[in-house]
Amino acid sequence: MQTKPFRIGTRGSPLALAQAYETRSRLMAAHGLPEDMFEIVVLSTKGDRITDRSLALIGGKGLFTEEIEAQLSSGELDFAVHSSKDMPTKLPEGLHLSAFLPREDVRDAFIGRSVARLLDLPQGATVGSASLRRQALIRRLRPDLNVIVFRGQVDTRLGKLAEGQADATLLAYAGLKRLGKLDVPTEILDPVSFPPAPAQGAICIESRVGDKGTQDLLAAIDDRVTRAAVTCERGFLATLDGSCRTPIAGYATVEGKHLQFHGMILTPDGSRFHEIEASGPAGEAGRLGKAAGQAIREKAGAGFFESWG
Repeated sequence: MQTKPFRIGTRGSPLALAQAYETRSRLMAAHGLPEDMFEIVVLSTKGDRITDRSLALIGGKGLFTEEIEAQLSSGELDFAVHSSKDMPTKLPEGLHLSAFLPREDVRDAFIGRSVARLLDLPQGATVGSASLRRQALIRRLRPDLNVIVFRGQVDTRLGKLAEGQADATLLAYAGLKRLGKLDVPTEILDPVSFPPAPAQGAICIESRVGDKGTQDLLAAIDDRVTRAAVTCERGFLATLDGSCRTPIAGYATVEGKHLQFHGMILTPDGSRFHEIEASGPAGEAGRLGKAAGQAIREKAGAGFFESWG
């Protein structure tokens, strides 16, 4: 075991730091190491700095990882902690997702200013969200609503809501729980009618391929159930070339050695959608996710995907 501190890369938002602290605590407990054996290195990413435009317009998910991955590749960091749903399906050469923490709640949380439920919003009400998936699902359920782009950290978005910039917003319930904001949601949305983003609620750890010392360290906290579920969901996403420009939902559950997957693709206006179910051995999670992606692509037809533009 190395004697110098392990350097952990992370974004600087309160949620990102909470995830890095959780990772550090789990590693300390698993290996009996003191806190000073871990140095948390905060890095600013382009995705954090540009908050007035949709990710689809400025480059997609990689904007939250590029600066961190550059330092990871160069050896300035030992590993990095991310929200799994922020990770592109293709990682830089030489890097891999080497561990996953036990998954939090996958569901989305609705926060209303004057009503408690999404379906209770008055006609023409304004809902803020930066996620194309959430925007499409909102429009699918309530085509009468006015959906606007809401970006920024959790507190930033909640502040915009309090100021009256929108009548409601949606956030990942997992993030609110990690920040201790359990009193914020007014409704927790059903994952069947409002399915989450692939890998939502899961913290992943990225490291260099072949770095045995780091891999041995991280193996002690790798959650196999979360790994199988997220591997399936990322396989589905990758087959559909999923990015921040595509409304894609999907989540897998694992019981024992059995995996069950539900996926959905939508047009941005929510007017058309297709769903898919898949199940099989958890040990074949990646194959199951990719097969589900191929099946739903064939089901939808080429014209459906062209409409995403």
